[in-house]
Amino acid sequence: MGRRSTAREDMLNSAIALVRAKGVEAVGLTDVVTHAQAPRGSIYHHFPGGKPQLVEESTRRAGALMGSRISAALVELGPAGALMGIVEFFRQQLRASDFNDGCPIAPTALEGAAYPGARAAAAESFQSWTDSIATALWQAGLPRERARSVSTMALASIEGALILAKAQRSTEPLDQIADELTRLLDSLT
Repeated sequence: MGRRSTAREDMLNSAIALVRAKGVEAVGLTDVVTHAQAPRGSIYHHFPGGKPQLVEESTRRAGALMGSRISAALVELGPAGALMGIVEFFRQQLRASDFNDGCPIAPTALEGAAYPGARAAAAESFQSWTDSIATALWQAGLPRERARSVSTMALASIEGALILAKAQRSTEPLDQIADELTRLLDSLT
């Protein structure tokens, strides 16, 4: 029998979901407690640092979860397949959420000025993802510097396409970058 999530884990997962859909500034602690169906007093018990602590920890968790997904896909599918898998994951998330859910890290990177620990966690997550993709590209035969720049370009393309897709309420931007990334990677590896 699987173990039941704790109120703390539920609140972290709720913070990830809410920030992903609404942004950092639009989500309050009451929203997180309500979404998590956690006892009202539990937020400060588990997060004595309040919203800054919750946003930082949920950003780290979201970054690690996405990083694990990326790493597993790189091993299983290689760089091109992994990038297409990431694009497909976001396509599905956008459609399922009526174009509300984007990257779980981007809102903190964009709105995190009041939460320096969370913004640092977002930067670390993006760097980790970029490093993982660059390593896989290098292992596939690209020189290290080229692998790093292609990895950065690929991740920036996906993140930018997510913003466009949300604004346009269409997966077309993701479809377009998927095609371009496929062509680029096919020509490089």
